[in-house]
Amino acid sequence: MKKSIPPPLKFLFAHPAHFIACGCGSGLSPFASGTAGTLFAWITFPLFVLLLPSAAIIFEALAVLFILGIIVCNITGRHLGVVDHGAIVWDEIVPFWTVLMFVPAGFSLSALEWQLLAFLTFRFFDIIKPFPANWFDKQVKNGLGVMMDDVVAAGYTVLVLLLAQQLWGRI
Repeated sequence: MKKSIPPPLKFLFAHPAHFIACGCGSGLSPFASGTAGTLFAWITFPLFVLLLPSAAIIFEALAVLFILGIIVCNITGRHLGVVDHGAIVWDEIVPFWTVLMFVPAGFSLSALEWQLLAFLTFRFFDIIKPFPANWFDKQVKNGLGVMMDDVVAAGYTVLVLLLAQQLWGRI
């Protein structure tokens, strides 16, 4: 689990990589910054998909944003002196946007229930870091490692969601 003191607000604007890696400021939360970053992803997801015309383009954009994440997380971690500093939440945002592609969009009760299940499941796997997330977290000390442990958490989350869909019927 990431434990660190949030940097000052001026750090956010000192370099474009900081603004992105810190989730537009959501990572500066003094409490549960990873959860704050994931909430930011949940809140901004409707805007993200609104700006892109198709699921194929959304997945392409997510791939580009993942690569951008490797770069900005590496730069920001180096500037903070901690590879996976708690203020870095881009690694939560992009994988959780990906997870949200597998649940209903919108604000109906059913859609919100699936989104909440996705949120709680993603946070669970992000915190416990099952293999190979724990390997990336401990062994790959750069932007790729920062991004990959959350990608693994997203993968486990999608598997749980697909299993839940099979058990409770298609959504």
